[in-house]
Amino acid sequence: MTATITRPKTLEEFDRALDELLIGIAARAVEREQNHTLLFEEVRALQAIGFGSIRLPIEWGGLGLSFEQVVERLILVASADSNLAHLYRGHVAVVEEVVAGYDADEANHAAWIQRIARGDFIGNAQSEKQEVAEITTRIEREGDEIFLTGRKYYTTGSIYADWIRLSALDGDTRVGVTVSTKDPGVASFDDWDGFGQPLTGTGTTTFDRVAVAPADVIVSGEDPARGHHIASVFQLILLAAAAGIGKATLRDAVEFVRPRRRIFGFSGETLPREDTLVQETIGSVSARADAAARLVISGARDVDRASEKFAAGEEDAYADLLLDVYRLQQVVAPLVLEAATEIFEVGGASAVSTKAALDRHWRNARTVHSHNPAAQRRRVVGDFELNGTRPDFSAPGAPAAEKEAVTA
Repeated sequence: MTATITRPKTLEEFDRALDELLIGIAARAVEREQNHTLLFEEVRALQAIGFGSIRLPIEWGGLGLSFEQVVERLILVASADSNLAHLYRGHVAVVEEVVAGYDADEANHAAWIQRIARGDFIGNAQSEKQEVAEITTRIEREGDEIFLTGRKYYTTGSIYADWIRLSALDGDTRVGVTVSTKDPGVASFDDWDGFGQPLTGTGTTTFDRVAVAPADVIVSGEDPARGHHIASVFQLILLAAAAGIGKATLRDAVEFVRPRRRIFGFSGETLPREDTLVQETIGSVSARADAAARLVISGARDVDRASEKFAAGEEDAYADLLLDVYRLQQVVAPLVLEAATEIFEVGGASAVSTKAALDRHWRNARTVHSHNPAAQRRRVVGDFELNGTRPDFSAPGAPAAEKEAVTA
């Protein structure tokens, strides 16, 4: 698996290359998690076949896929290794911004198209370890030069990245900033201590007087439509990772059952795959995994439709997207978590073997869903239904009273 793979020129070629790549990635997923082997090689391989640029129009060097089509393939990546899909969160969101044409600076927009098309990878660094919801990472201006200094945590994908999109303060204004990891002032550390999703690079990244291009400073609050659009994309990528975990849960449960010769509690040879209770369990897991994937794909389809309406002049086209995504979260999370728990009913003590590693699916799903607690989103949906209050976009680092609404 190397970055010298010839990049596919058609969607059919791409899907064949992706399928082949994911077979190998899935085969080594347990070993990587147990040995804590970071995913540098796997990220390079995905970028080499153009995974990070498939959303770009063909004339920009991509394959012209819709967001729905990207999410379908992101679910496949997550079914092979949920860490790998998750760490693409920031990258996919920035690509969506580029495709939407939010950058008013034509030269900068063209530069980002070129970077994405050539295979550059973008990480995400919004949050900080603070007692209150605030950001301390700051922009410093010295004449015409701009520098960034600060410390971020939960910097998903940044350890693998060529560029990092993060939040900062420019004076008293919250802004989005993109910097190059080639700058000597950028350093990422693999110190994420979560019990799930251990290989996403969701640790600390520090910035010490890192140079910033003026065009790569974005005032998020100036464009509410952009905020609602991209916040929805961020949430759907997490749900896509969860849906992929559901598929992996089913796959691993079936692979665990098929070769077994005896059911716990029965003497002699009694094939588990022929036992009605085992079949019922597998059927339930299959239904949950399938439903989760279908729901997430439908949410991605809604993003495409909203984008089309916005491009046609409907300024409030993204207004309901966040509510729709929050509703999905309430259903997808329990579907996957229940499937990841239910699979242990297909075997006795052997099902909890560390070699089988079936527990990783629950741990990974629980960690994904802990990023944006469903209870908060449930309250927002209830407030809308009762009082007609829609969630408002808030840039990362907003004060606590505001922050409950929406952040990436």
